[in-house]
Formats: sequence, C-alpha cells, structure tokens
Amino acid sequence: MSRFLTGKVTQYVFVIFIMLTLNFLLPRLMPGSPLAFLAGEDVGLMSASEKEAILESHGLNKSLWEQYALYLKNIVTGDFGYSYQQKMPIIEIVLDRLSWTLLLTGLNLIISTVLGVLFGTISAWKRGSNRDISLLTGFMFLSAMPSFWLGMILVSIFASQLGLFPIYGAETAWSNLKGLDRVLDVGHHLVLPLTTLVLISVTNVFMTMRYSMLNVLGEDYIMMARAKGVKEKMIKYRHAMRNALLPVATVFMLSLGFMFGGATVIETVFAYPGIGRLMFEAVLSRDYPVIQASFLIITLSVVIANFLADVLYPILDPKVGRNNG
Repeated sequence: MSRFLTGKVTQYVFVIFIMLTLNFLLPRLMPGSPLAFLAGEDVGLMSASEKEAILESHGLNKSLWEQYALYLKNIVTGDFGYSYQQKMPIIEIVLDRLSWTLLLTGLNLIISTVLGVLFGTISAWKRGSNRDISLLTGFMFLSAMPSFWLGMILVSIFASQLGLFPIYGAETAWSNLKGLDRVLDVGHHLVLPLTTLVLISVTNVFMTMRYSMLNVLGEDYIMMARAKGVKEKMIKYRHAMRNALLPVATVFMLSLGFMFGGATVIETVFAYPGIGRLMFEAVLSRDYPVIQASFLIITLSVVIANFLADVLYPILDPKVGRNNG
C-alpha cells in the first residue's frame, strides 16, 4: 500500500510540474509582444514608460529562468497577477467568481449523484422491464441534448413566457438583500441553471450505477441472500446497492475536480457569474492573465481530485490496496 501511494505521489508531482511549466511557456511561445498578452488591445495607447513598467512588474525584463523561478514563487504565494481589463488583482476576481461556481456545481454534483444512484438501482433491479427501458431511453435522450439548447428551452419557457424565474444572474442586481431574503433570492436565480446542469450530468452517474448494479446482482452472495429468505428490499439496498457504489464513488471524485472549472456553457447561457463565465469573458476581452490563472486553478483541481480518487479507492476497496503492494 505504501509503495502504491509513493508511486502515485511521484506521478502526480511530475504531472503538476509539467502542467505548471506548460502554463508558463504557452503565453511566452505565442507570437507577438508579451505586452499584447498582458495589456490586450490597449497596448497601442500606452507610453514607453508604461510599457516598461508592465514588463518590469511581471519580471519580463529578466532571463527566462529567472522568470520561471518568479512564476513558481508567485504560484506558491497565491499571486496570480493583475487584470488590466478589470483593473484589479486576479486573485480577487477568481475568488469572487469561484464561490458562485462551487455553489452551482457543488449542488449539481450532490443532486445528480443521488438521482443517478437511485434511478440506476431501480433500472438495474427491474432489468428488461418497461420501467428499465423507459428510464434508459429517457436518460440517453438527456445525454444527447446539447446543454446550451436545453438551457435556452428552459429560459424560453419558465423565464420568458411564464415569468417564474429570472433570466440571468446569480442574484437581483442592486437589491442589497440580506439574511433569509438573500438566500431565497439566490436560490430563485439558481433553479434554472442548476436544473439544466443536473439534467445534463445525471446520465453519467445513472449509467455507471446501472452497469455496476447489474454486475453485483449476478454475485453469489446475492443468490445466497435470496436462498436464506432475506427480503427483496433488504437485498436491493443493503447488499446490492451498497456494493455497487464503488464505481460511482470514483466518478464522484473525478467529477469533484471539474467543480472548479464550472460549467462554461451553462454559466454563459444564464449569465451566471462563475469561473466558466469568467473565462468566456476573458477570451472575448483578450484578458490573457485571467485566462492563464483560471486554467491553472482548473487544472490543479482536476489533478488533485484524481489523486484523491487514487488514494481513496484502495480504502473503499481493500483488494486494490493488496494488489498494489
């Protein structure tokens, strides 16, 4: 087990090193002046002293190795630079947007996992029945629907025509609501984007749970439980469903990493102020430092989530730990 963990730590340290290096090199390999990368289209309006100040503030007047060392130091200290488009430190922008993304994607991860596990269990237990076929067809249909299209349909029906929910944003602008009133307002804005994201995400959990449940139902201990006269509901939930959750736990941990990346399409459709929307706005405005910082955070979160999945899997399934030393 210790050899397994040591190998995984070494592997992920190497992956993080490659990722950090690529994130450092890609902007510098782009054609054109680094000033265009940092200041965007406004670079032509700057004086020579302003240009020199920008280069000096980012250490771009130093050698490549010195720049790389400064880059790693800034990563460790949490200094992601300054957004010249939004006129404020990038870390403040990212932290503000990250809270909304975690709210949206965190609730989606919990709800889609619970629904996927529940319906996957029911579908597998009734394999070949009308209920199974209906659930399988319905979830496959949802997985085939483009997220932006589904989001626009929900906006058109429930926001534009029926007026039940807001069309955009995470809360009512300039409302200055506090306490329970603000919670209700945020929840009201959250309904449509969260519903869209859940409908798009739940199929993956459903299919994983259904397939895992079908494998478990063929095990000897299930037949033994039935031979002993154990109630069907007890077999379904305590014996079959419990043992079928291992692959779902892996899917959950891997999905955890993508929480920080947000749901760019969903956040864009609903103008939801998360990390995905931030990256979309940064691309449009060519705010490359923000793009670079967002990419770094998203990549690190995915790597860390994969590492946690590798560490927890042997704990959830001791056979994996024994097989790996």
